[in-house]
Amino acid sequence: MTVQNWAEHKAALQELDQLILDGFEGNTEREAHFAQLALAVETFEDSIPLMPIRVPETLPGLIQVKMAERQMKQKDMATFLDISAARFSEFMNGKRRITIDLAKKLYERLDISPEFILKKA
Repeated sequence: MTVQNWAEHKAALQELDQLILDGFEGNTEREAHFAQLALAVETFEDSIPLMPIRVPETLPGLIQVKMAERQMKQKDMATFLDISAARFSEFMNGKRRITIDLAKKLYERLDISPEFILKKA
C-alpha cells in the first residue's frame, strides 16, 4: 500500500480516523490494515522535502525572527531589551548603530551569537 499524492494522503488520514473511531484492537486484520495505512502515510510525508530555512543576513532581520518566535511587537522587544521604543526603532531601521550594552543584551536575552552581532552590526 502506498500514498502517492495529496488526495490519497487526505483519504488515508480520513480512513485512519475512521478506524480509530470504530476501534480495531483485537481484530488482527484491521490492526494490520491500520499499521500498513499509517506506514504509507508516514512514508509519503517523509518523502516531501522541507522548505529551506532562510537565515537572516542582517542583525535587524534576525531580531525580527526572534520577535516573531516570541510573538512580540517592536515595543515589547524594546521593553524586553530595556531600551526605549524610539531607540529600538532607530536601530531596526538602520538610523542608529548598536551599542556594546545592546549587543550584550542581544546575546544574553535573545541568544544571538556574539560572532553574528559583530559581523552584522
